[in-house]
Amino acid sequence: MFDVQLAYDRCGTGPPLVLLHGAGHRRQGWLPVIQRLAPHREVITVDLPGFGESPPLPDHLAYELDTAVIVLKDFFADLGLDRPHVAGNSMGGLISLVLAQHGMVSSATALSPAGLWTPLGRRISLALIRQVHRTARWMPPRLAKRLSRTAAGRMLMCGILFGRPDLLEPEVLLADMQAMISSAGFSPTLAAGDRIVFASQVHDVPVTIAWGSRDRLFRRPRADSITRLIPRARLLRLPGCGHVPMNDNPELIAHVLLTGSEERSAG
Repeated sequence: MFDVQLAYDRCGTGPPLVLLHGAGHRRQGWLPVIQRLAPHREVITVDLPGFGESPPLPDHLAYELDTAVIVLKDFFADLGLDRPHVAGNSMGGLISLVLAQHGMVSSATALSPAGLWTPLGRRISLALIRQVHRTARWMPPRLAKRLSRTAAGRMLMCGILFGRPDLLEPEVLLADMQAMISSAGFSPTLAAGDRIVFASQVHDVPVTIAWGSRDRLFRRPRADSITRLIPRARLLRLPGCGHVPMNDNPELIAHVLLTGSEERSAG
């Protein structure tokens, strides 16, 4: 036990579905889909260590995938979750695939997951993420507030992340921006990402992988490169959605999460 406490919310009824956010994001990023999921799933949204309201990892623990696996294993045990369904976006999508590879979940749904990239693609994507963080960090608050009030301003601020930034509420954008700036886990997580390529095979857990058609942050990998690792993966395209798709089309994303977490076997 690492004894790492995580902030989380829990609601709904049905099979448990744990939702994992991306680097620099927070559990509230799933709010657009929660009401659509809660009648059918017990939904658990969680802030990963060093993000949102969860404290950073202790100094002796590294922001590595192995750490995330152990922390979430303890988290599942604390909440009485026996192989829950899991879904994640970006970094959370990568963690979902790793949990599936370890057999810790009943299904995994990954929305634009990290890790399924070439070394060049990884360098480009991580450089773009760092640029988003630098821009958020150095943008004067008054300018950020002014830009957030218009669709054009929201496109300028976060068009690389969202397919439809015009649909994002200004208050949500500003809160997300502050969460990214203050994330103690952001820099060490991206440093660990410099060494990560997901190359493990998943055979016994149903996996769904979906990519937004407007994802400007991560290049969609070739289907055969995925099916070599996950032969029975269900691959989906999310029309009009960006890298963080939950706000772009909540109805579609909720449908993907529900069908991805249906009680079914890998075969």
